[in-house]
Amino acid sequence: MNGHCLVVDDDAEIRANLTAYLEGFGWRVSAAADGRGMRQQLTGGQVDVIVLDLMLPGEDGLALLRWLSTQADSPPVLMLTARGDTMSRVVGLELGADDYLAKPFEPRELVARLQALVRRSNKGSGPQDDTRLLRFGRWRFDRMTRQLINADDVGIALSSAEFRLLAAFTQRPGRVLSRDQLIELTRAPGVDVNDRSIDLAVSRLRAKLGDTAREPSLIRTVRGEGYLFDAEVSPC
Repeated sequence: MNGHCLVVDDDAEIRANLTAYLEGFGWRVSAAADGRGMRQQLTGGQVDVIVLDLMLPGEDGLALLRWLSTQADSPPVLMLTARGDTMSRVVGLELGADDYLAKPFEPRELVARLQALVRRSNKGSGPQDDTRLLRFGRWRFDRMTRQLINADDVGIALSSAEFRLLAAFTQRPGRVLSRDQLIELTRAPGVDVNDRSIDLAVSRLRAKLGDTAREPSLIRTVRGEGYLFDAEVSPC
């Protein structure tokens, strides 16, 4: 059994075909036609990965990606885009999608990419050691539920990109990490991570930490070199 895949697509034929194909490779598959159905499926049980079409009625795939980025411990997302729809693909990755395929696609490639996403998610769902909670400054970082917890015990969900970035920083506090290093440390299968996407993820993470580029207290920019996580990190 590969895991539980949720297919979100408004085309009934595509949902049926993908369900049959994935089940043939040992996946448990659920399907939804829109955002409402997706939310219902997510509350109904554990989902390991989502296949999300961006062209949906009502809430489109980008709106659903924004919503997923606010949810703690959301599953990885592979988005389906129209071939040549570069802008939606870029925005989707910036919003936290983990991989993409352009339609039409080879179903066997979809299976391989989903397997890679689930393997990476399972590998990264917990820390490299047995420590689930890390503390730095006034924050706690829950690496199991992928959220920040402030001094008032309020959790703030992290997108997949933000989680990978913070995990890289907290594993290497006090070290200057170049953009190239951060690209390698935060790369997800099939995702085109570049300097701009790193800078955007840093900006979003700073906002959630209450940090600013002008007066950073945690994520400092080292001109011409990269970023430094300026905090003592300890297990809770």
